[in-house]
Amino acid sequence: MKSFTYERAQSPAAAAAAAARHPDAKFIAGGTNLLDLMKLEIETPAHLIDVNGLALDKIEPTQEGGLRIGALVRNTDLAADARVRRDYAVLSRALLAGASGQLRNKATTAGNLLQRTRCPYFYDTNQPCNKRKPGSGCAAIGGFSRQHAIVGASDACIATHPSDMAVAMRALDAAVETVRPNGATRTIPIAEFHRLPGNTPHVETALSPGELITAVTLPKPTGGVQIYRKVRDRASYAFALVSVAAIVQRDGTGHVALGGVAHKPWRLESADAQLPRGAKAVTAELLSGAKPTRENAFKLPLVERTLGAVLTEAKG
Repeated sequence: MKSFTYERAQSPAAAAAAAARHPDAKFIAGGTNLLDLMKLEIETPAHLIDVNGLALDKIEPTQEGGLRIGALVRNTDLAADARVRRDYAVLSRALLAGASGQLRNKATTAGNLLQRTRCPYFYDTNQPCNKRKPGSGCAAIGGFSRQHAIVGASDACIATHPSDMAVAMRALDAAVETVRPNGATRTIPIAEFHRLPGNTPHVETALSPGELITAVTLPKPTGGVQIYRKVRDRASYAFALVSVAAIVQRDGTGHVALGGVAHKPWRLESADAQLPRGAKAVTAELLSGAKPTRENAFKLPLVERTLGAVLTEAKG
């Protein structure tokens, strides 16, 4: 690990301002992703800004009837919150599917959203990776690609977003609140927060330099049956081959988001409209334009079967 300087931020605005003064700085809270990458010297920040003391660890109701989740709320606490379990069950279930108990005890809401979209080639510093070194190439393309994206990828990157929580947030139409170095705040719809790779796969979110996440807000509960189903290679902690976050109403309408298939949580509102017609119609819309490799083409029927099982469960 390369040496770095360190400071504890006194307020969200001060943290963002500190990041602006140090262009190569990183915010740190739980550190469950960042510290691993620093040990491998994939991430080499010269300055760390500790945000753990910013009192952003509350879950509070909003005036609109939803919930405001502080950026520092630990995944364990969020999954166990009675309001989340009652009104946003898909989120609680996604969090519990997402990692080991030890990781959930440390990982934060903001950190979960910000974990790097990555693959084994990203970790192997002997291989070219456009995320580590823009313009160097993508070893995954033409390499072993069983875990990789089948939709929304590009010639620069075919990695998949690892977060389970973010998939549920996408199904719930969450929004991300931030503060910028100049003290200005803004709200980013979760649909616009994560970026597709395009020609700049190293730019993974809509955040500007120094911008700090302060909270995630959930809209007023819509009811319905909420299910998160994750298909993985082993029952213990592992990233999804395919995951489905679904909110299904009594009339068959609802929302569906996928994990394990794209560079970001994958949802198309046009596919939501196909829900009453069943899994085949929804899958056809969600995966229109898919470009699987020989090794991950199995994900196309796997999405349909998993979604079909979810819709059958939702209908009782």
